[in-house]
Amino acid sequence: MSDRSDGFEHDEGDRRLRPLLSGVLLLIVVTGTIDLVLDAPSQWWSFHVVYEVALILGALATTAVLWARWARAERTLATTRRALDERQVERDAWRASAEKALRGLGAAIDDQLVRWGLTPAERDVALLLLKGKSHKAIAYETGRSERTIRQHAVTVYQKSGLAGRAELAAFFLEDLALPGEAEPVRSNPSASPSMRASSPGSPTKETLSAGMPSAPLPAGTDTSGSPSQLP
Repeated sequence: MSDRSDGFEHDEGDRRLRPLLSGVLLLIVVTGTIDLVLDAPSQWWSFHVVYEVALILGALATTAVLWARWARAERTLATTRRALDERQVERDAWRASAEKALRGLGAAIDDQLVRWGLTPAERDVALLLLKGKSHKAIAYETGRSERTIRQHAVTVYQKSGLAGRAELAAFFLEDLALPGEAEPVRSNPSASPSMRASSPGSPTKETLSAGMPSAPLPAGTDTSGSPSQLP
């Protein structure tokens, strides 16, 4: 919201400059026209006359172009504001419908962060990391230096035994599923895919084939699988 308000304040300042700039350009047009009339030149192709006319026409053209661009910018800004308002209404509606669930999730996350032994400052950083914010954005929001935020993030990962932001998010959100979906299988976030594939208890192709009953061999076939020679 702060970025949006800053943009609107910048736009208001630009609007206040428009009349001033337009007034300067119109003053050039008026003074140039008056000077041209008072001089009453006998020859219209003199350097002085051409210069005055070019100055007047340039000021008029600049004024017209600026106002055309300002009008186009106003239309674009109005469209952007409507889109932002629609997204804000949608976000507020979702938050209102999920308010109870969000409070419960926030309390559960905070309990786990406390069990990891995180300080209040580290818990704040951990929550903002879960929200997907960068170290620079967290530093700006909390009023700390980016170096301090990085140190807090490293401490969060060390105390939790997780390898990074992805595993931190997976710890809390891996079991989250949409209605009607099968219950997700929770895996060890610190294990690599190769370790999970070779973990104890996971059947391999060899164990599966060994556990399947073999089909009886046809008569006249030896153990090597090739038919024996009948006398």
